[in-house]
Amino acid sequence: MNKVFFALLFTIISTAASAQITGGRQQSMLSGGSKITDTLSYLNPKDYIIGGITVSGIKHLDKDIILTISKLNKGDKITLPGEQNANVIKDLYKQGLFDDVQLNVTGIHADTVFLEIVVAERPRLSRLHITGLRKGEIEDLNKKLNDKTGKIVNENLLSTTTAIIKKHFNEKGYLNTTVDIKQTKDPGDANSVILDVAVNKRNKVKINSVTFEGNKALSDATLRGFLKNTRRKRFYNIFGSKKFKQDKYDEDKQTLVEKMQDRGYRDAEIISDTVTRHDDKTVDVKIKVYEGPKYYFGNVKFSGNATYSAELLTKILSIEKGQVFSEEELNKRLTGPTPNNDDVSSLYLNNGYLTFQADPVQTNIHNDTVDLDIRIYEGPQYTINRVILKGNDVTNDKVVRREIRTKPGQKFNKELLIRSAREIGQLGNFDEQKTEPRPTNINPVDGTVDLVYNVVEKPSDQIELSGGFGGGQLVGTLGLTFNNFSLRNIFNLKAYKPLPKGDGQKLSLRGQSSGRTYQNFSFTFSEPWLGGKKPIYFALSAYTQGSSTGQYYPKSSPYYNKLRINGVGVTLGKKLNWPDNYFQLNYSLNFDHYNLDNYSGYLFQNGTSYNIKLTQELSRNSVDAPIYPTSGSNIRLTLQATPPYSLFNNVNYRIATPEERYHFVEYYKWKFDAQWFSRITGKLVLMSQVRFGYLGQYNKLVGPSPFERFKLGGDGMQTYQFLQGTDIIGLRGYENFSIVPVGSNQNANTNQGNAIYNKYTFELRHPVIASQSATIFLEAFAEGGNVWDNFSQFNPFNVRRSVGVGARIFLPIFGLLGLDYGYGFDQIPGQPDANKGHFHFTISQSLNGGFN
Repeated sequence: MNKVFFALLFTIISTAASAQITGGRQQSMLSGGSKITDTLSYLNPKDYIIGGITVSGIKHLDKDIILTISKLNKGDKITLPGEQNANVIKDLYKQGLFDDVQLNVTGIHADTVFLEIVVAERPRLSRLHITGLRKGEIEDLNKKLNDKTGKIVNENLLSTTTAIIKKHFNEKGYLNTTVDIKQTKDPGDANSVILDVAVNKRNKVKINSVTFEGNKALSDATLRGFLKNTRRKRFYNIFGSKKFKQDKYDEDKQTLVEKMQDRGYRDAEIISDTVTRHDDKTVDVKIKVYEGPKYYFGNVKFSGNATYSAELLTKILSIEKGQVFSEEELNKRLTGPTPNNDDVSSLYLNNGYLTFQADPVQTNIHNDTVDLDIRIYEGPQYTINRVILKGNDVTNDKVVRREIRTKPGQKFNKELLIRSAREIGQLGNFDEQKTEPRPTNINPVDGTVDLVYNVVEKPSDQIELSGGFGGGQLVGTLGLTFNNFSLRNIFNLKAYKPLPKGDGQKLSLRGQSSGRTYQNFSFTFSEPWLGGKKPIYFALSAYTQGSSTGQYYPKSSPYYNKLRINGVGVTLGKKLNWPDNYFQLNYSLNFDHYNLDNYSGYLFQNGTSYNIKLTQELSRNSVDAPIYPTSGSNIRLTLQATPPYSLFNNVNYRIATPEERYHFVEYYKWKFDAQWFSRITGKLVLMSQVRFGYLGQYNKLVGPSPFERFKLGGDGMQTYQFLQGTDIIGLRGYENFSIVPVGSNQNANTNQGNAIYNKYTFELRHPVIASQSATIFLEAFAEGGNVWDNFSQFNPFNVRRSVGVGARIFLPIFGLLGLDYGYGFDQIPGQPDANKGHFHFTISQSLNGGFN
């Protein structure tokens, strides 16, 4: 009797236990009518055939899916009571879709049983309510979590939501972000919930230390230098990020290995790395590396080359036996890019071998030496079939095509392809970052290829609107520059948007005024391809300027003065092919008319003067981009001269009055401006600049010219005080026009300008934003410059020195805006406030760094 009792008790307990799962309301009880339940006995299980299965309680799920999960099928055999009915409930519940699962018997007929699966679905997510963040941050998270809406709220949903939020902020340097999620019922839907997600980003985590283990030949400082985005929190780490970001750290680890291998340690690898918490705001990074032995290049040979000899390829490769082994340097010498495009691939690609390939195979490694066999696949030479232009919705095809140097019928040439993209970018009408030339329709059968130039238009018109105080009064300026003007559509009203565009011409209108005291109006029109067939540059300009105190004083007053200057000019220029095709030669003829009435600031105060000047300018511009150059140079030599009137006008200059002496101005003027751009590392660029100017005279009896002099100091902006006829050169860290010769009795207010100047600039630049809509870069500079009245005083190394920092912002509609803070080291005699710290604001100066 006792054995039967304990056997019955054990069966009931074990069956019930197998059917119950902690955390849910599951039942394995096979319930039904009293007659049905009376036929089921745990002491005497029976086999049945499933006659049918129904599913109830579902709202969103598919009935067939539940049946599939249950593994119950009509016609299958099932033992009741038994373990199988408990497994049905387990399998359904572990899906995480239900709060309650029951398996009921709805009927038994002989050996056939009818079953019902009853479920209570878990609630679904109606929406997320995120708090603790800014509006923009919440919007960013909602974009990443928008696929969660409508899903069942279970542990998996909660954990993935938390993980996504933490990962989002971890990538931004917030490693201690916390996420607290609470569920509340949605009053609008009984089976839905709202997740209240409280996010606390906490502080961004910075890097306290970066240490290494296992390195012997390479120091910790050297290895840290390889980590561009994983920098310690130190005052001298100006450009590198000090915040810890996992994705950037992973990139840096890959870079670290590549740089070690580039130093000859081809077996280098990272064995392990750890990131540990230093305090609430910083972490410590420790990286264990394996250097391995240092390797060197051994014998290097070429195979498969037919067009060029192995001797020539070896010379271009420029890798010698015994040189430190570097796959990076090897690949650079094989496929570029190199500064002068003197790699092996450029040799082939510039001669039509579009499908050229070079495969360096390490044939032998003995001790620390690696032998190479560079296997060349030359392929056929390709000829350009078609040149296709896409994306120029505003600019006419001819404007772009005349800058393209790859023509149908020519051999494919990589150098000309790159040069064409650069020339298109320098038009100023397209985003140079998105000008993408690429070969297409490569046909090896007939050796032809099509070239597609994809361009993206950008706003190129500019507006200058400013106001400021000068000479104790308000001066307003309005300037409009249309950089893609179309003169031929000037009478086509349909082309006005707001002015006709598309022909690459430039129209500039500028006005500056402070009431009747001062006015300055100018007009300039330029056409880079006069006639549309040859690169003949044409420009026409006109201006009028006036300054007077007549608003305040009558003509009889000694304080009355008046100056009116009118001028016109025309320029013709041509692109040259010698010494190379970066050169351009321009000629300008200008006529200036001066009318002075008791006006100081020049060498005479009353009378009329004419300045007729011919200017020749030889320039070479090879910079790689107009807004933020990283390589190339911009050099300009200018000679300006007037006729030598004193040789034939019969004026006795020994006794001539100033009005007679300067009625026709005579002089000659030399100017030299040069800039060089060099990439230091990454996007850090060094701009080096030297400038020189000299104003000479034909006849000592005539004396120096009252116009065309040089004024140095300050922001370099042309101000209304000195009007036309003066070169304004900036020198940051000093007041405007404050630089005067040593020993001079001039000051900033009486400075009429000088005959000689020179200036040197070194400027480190680093971009912050480089996009179609804006370009922003920071700069740190050191400058030196000075002025002299004659060559007996001239000393190119005796300069006024300054250093400082600044920023440049290029907006297509406004041009280039600049803000600098400079500190001048050298005192200016008689001007105690001219040097030391000064802020300078500039607008619309030269993009390439400023000859202004």
